[in-house]
Amino acid sequence: MFSLVTLVVLTAVAAFVDVPHPVAAAGSINGADVAWMLTATALVLLMTPGLSFFYGGMVRPKNVISTMLQSFVAMGVITVLFYFVGFSLAYGDSWHGLIGNPLTFIMLRNVGTAPNPAFAATIPFVLYFAFQLKFAIITPALITGSFAERVRFKGYLAFMVLFCLLIYCPLAHWTWHPEGFLHKWGVLDFAGGTVVHISAGVAALAGATVLGRRATHLTNTVFSTPNVPYVLLGTGLLWFGWFGFNAGSALGANELAVSAFVNTNLASGAALVAWMLADLVRGGKPTAMGVCIGAVVGLVAITPAAGYVTYGQSLLIGVVGSLISYAAVHWQNSRTTIDDTLDVFPCHGLGGIVGMLLTGVFADKVGLVHGSATVFGYHVLGLLIVVAYSFVGSWLLLKLTDRVFGLRVKPQEEKLGLDLSQHEESTYHIDEDFERTYRKDLVKESA
Repeated sequence: MFSLVTLVVLTAVAAFVDVPHPVAAAGSINGADVAWMLTATALVLLMTPGLSFFYGGMVRPKNVISTMLQSFVAMGVITVLFYFVGFSLAYGDSWHGLIGNPLTFIMLRNVGTAPNPAFAATIPFVLYFAFQLKFAIITPALITGSFAERVRFKGYLAFMVLFCLLIYCPLAHWTWHPEGFLHKWGVLDFAGGTVVHISAGVAALAGATVLGRRATHLTNTVFSTPNVPYVLLGTGLLWFGWFGFNAGSALGANELAVSAFVNTNLASGAALVAWMLADLVRGGKPTAMGVCIGAVVGLVAITPAAGYVTYGQSLLIGVVGSLISYAAVHWQNSRTTIDDTLDVFPCHGLGGIVGMLLTGVFADKVGLVHGSATVFGYHVLGLLIVVAYSFVGSWLLLKLTDRVFGLRVKPQEEKLGLDLSQHEESTYHIDEDFERTYRKDLVKESA
């Protein structure tokens, strides 16, 4: 009730507060750049529904709706949050290179159709906001794969808000704001390998640690993937949307966008082939799941480097990222007790780490190969800082959320499935006797 009242009050204030919206001067906008960035922004938004299909196809039928909704709901929650204060925290006037002033662009104050040369000189600043919003949306959605099938929905919502404000926005400021300290160090992140994928992957590891293992994971229950076509569809949507993610980060219709576009496809294709061949080498058979995961890992690994490397280097980054993630997935699932449900850390966390480090190695004119060791050294230092901040910060936020709202569903809710226990919706036929018993238990608990 309090949350609903707060939302109504804030939106009422937003509707009547008159904030200045600068208008573009004649000739200051490049029409081709605007057209491409509108397209790229839409493509990046498409990635979040794609992720929901990708994740939804990997869980048991009784948890499909819940898993998909955890991604989908971010499109609403983060949109509202980023409008009010998130964008300003990430891109507002810098405080010592650490965080933006929350009042600089609050409720899109001073964000209009005029370009802001500090961020993008040929498109409306409000379009830059829209583009960056889509990155903020998908980042917490990525984390959900680590605690799928056991997280309370309202606890997840609270964590998502805290993560966006206290983890994502500072990282975006450090990396992409002209005054951010990582940006000043020369740390390169073309399209979000550090800000999006490393932060999400490391937060996912913290999430798996805090929530603990599923009951089925404790008993080593094995189940077949329920909906491989969903995984294939999700992968296709992610791959398609990723062209906006990477090529759009050129912020214009130019040669850099073309280079990033091609590098994105090369790395993903190479990673897909590498994962499939690794399965064959291990004595298995090529699977749809394997090629889909390999393709996504390649997309993750090339993200920080897409605009800075050659075509051959993008192939290498895809292969290396794929093989390292492949080994990590099998090691995590066979040698540890970590229940990272959908292998978010090995795929997104390690994929992003590989991409960040290899960006420091291969980046044109400044990397270890073509420049000096300085930039690579700053990439290593920046990586350590980002990993530590993301893990410790996420762990603390998860603990806080658990204390206030509760993060883990009850055992009977987990057994019933999150679709019914959290949302009272299901595409899965459940035993009616068990459902009646479950509902009687809930009545007893509330009495």
